[in-house]
Amino acid sequence: MTRALTPYQAGLRDRMLAAPVTAAPEPWRPVFAPYVPVGGLTGIGFATHPASGRDLVLTVSHAGRGLFDAVTGERIARDRDSDEDVETTADGVLSCRGLGPVEGVRVPVAGLYGGGLHRTAGDGWTVEVVAPDWPHHRVLLCCDGGMPHRNAHGEGWWHVFHASWSELRAAGFSQSGQTFAVATSSDLSLWTRQPSVSAASA
Repeated sequence: MTRALTPYQAGLRDRMLAAPVTAAPEPWRPVFAPYVPVGGLTGIGFATHPASGRDLVLTVSHAGRGLFDAVTGERIARDRDSDEDVETTADGVLSCRGLGPVEGVRVPVAGLYGGGLHRTAGDGWTVEVVAPDWPHHRVLLCCDGGMPHRNAHGEGWWHVFHASWSELRAAGFSQSGQTFAVATSSDLSLWTRQPSVSAASA
């Protein structure tokens, strides 16, 4: 038996449905415009470049693995291995082999097979995933406790992504809190608050 929404729940649902997709606020900037296609994406994970210290994003798909610089958006490594290398470590963390500058490193991943990304950045930024029109998920970027049930859209929370065309795989922050990612079954979107640099100087 389906329970009817309370007036409060219905009002909250209507507020989220009415919120348009908007740009992430300062200091966040998009890395891609607006995303990079990754067909058959099953999961993503974050690693750290051993030389530059910048965030790296590992994509895992049915067509292989890719590694992106989270500041420049450059794809710095690629292979054609299948996603069968995703496994659970002895401590229960879902992970995948790294490649390129993180070759030999097990990178924690999240997506179709489980796992999870950080939902907080450690300094007041959080990410929430809601589905007022399930199965289409919406990703909300929030700051300093801003949430739809107590703030107007654009005042502490922003609807930054609507997964209306593909299935949501994962959304969250890197370990450093400097990168925010949303992955679907067909693409990857990234935002960073690290200074922009050219791919040539990466």
